[in-house]
Amino acid sequence: MAIKFNVIAEDNKTYARLGKLRTGRNEIETPVFMPVGTQATVKGLTPQEVVETGGRIILANAYHLYLRPGAELIKEAGGLHRFMNWPGSILTDSGGFQVFSLAKLNKINDNGLVFQSHIDGSYHDFTPEKAIQVQMDLGADIIMAFDQCTGFGVNYEQAQQASERTTRWAERCLKTHTRGDQALFGIVQGNFYPELRERSLKELVALDFPGYALGGLSVGESREEMQKILRSFGPKLPGGKPRYLMGVGTPEDLLEGMGWGIDMFDCVFPTRTGRTGSLFTRGGRINIRNSKYKNDFSSLEAKCNCRVCSGYTKAYLHHLFRQKEILGMRLATYHNLFFLAQLMAEAREAIGRGDFARYRNDFLAEYQ
Repeated sequence: MAIKFNVIAEDNKTYARLGKLRTGRNEIETPVFMPVGTQATVKGLTPQEVVETGGRIILANAYHLYLRPGAELIKEAGGLHRFMNWPGSILTDSGGFQVFSLAKLNKINDNGLVFQSHIDGSYHDFTPEKAIQVQMDLGADIIMAFDQCTGFGVNYEQAQQASERTTRWAERCLKTHTRGDQALFGIVQGNFYPELRERSLKELVALDFPGYALGGLSVGESREEMQKILRSFGPKLPGGKPRYLMGVGTPEDLLEGMGWGIDMFDCVFPTRTGRTGSLFTRGGRINIRNSKYKNDFSSLEAKCNCRVCSGYTKAYLHHLFRQKEILGMRLATYHNLFFLAQLMAEAREAIGRGDFARYRNDFLAEYQ
């Protein structure tokens, strides 16, 4: 069996749950945040540094790796783990969202799609079968079914067509997938129409995937709209299998998702914003570029024991960013990932005590 998942404890007042996810590589405590290594690298950090921050599983992307350097090359290198020297687990996204968000042009039909590369304008055919073959070549521990993602605001007919197509593609993905050391997760779609989400969930649960994701969120909607779907469908995902919320990664959204039963999260937010000088603290995010930090010789976060907070001052970080030094971006990325890993660890402890609701409220009261 590619993965094993067990729910260890559940919170008394929310749907939050403590679990253990075992892949062929390692054991991962859940809820877990997965740093994003889109192109076989978490930007700015070595794999060993990602492990130091608390990373046990990362996300890479089939769309990007298919375009560069090519799945066949990575397979020849011995698979994605060996290619990037990553010791933990890897989850690969199928590329459906990237085709939706990045392709200069795409034409979708029931068979699959033709998209134009955002890199060089070349045209590519992508089908559910090809998406699975690419991910099998990459050799990730958990892979995702190929889905059709739609943006916020599409009409009912468009959302229905994409949702129904996602189910049919999921069936084809299951038939194509043959690697016993990989777990293939299904993705619930339906846009922001509850009845479509219900139908998608029912159809995908009948296919008996080893894990399930909520897709099609964080696509331009308000936080209230996202939370409405999360509240309605997070707890409805199969209870004995990992539940994954795709593309969400602010501290407040992670805590919200955990409260509705989500086990796995990923997002580029902490690394992307870190590279611009936006850093997580208990009191909220700060922009280290601001002039008020020029003469601030205090640590970034008193309650954080990462190497950045224990070794560098705000004034030094401010200096690095003002001078556009690469080290500034590296240290900020390291800290943001460590901060989220620490947040997840504290949340897991609170769930184990049956005290998650109080922990969440206390954290958010301080985090402005």
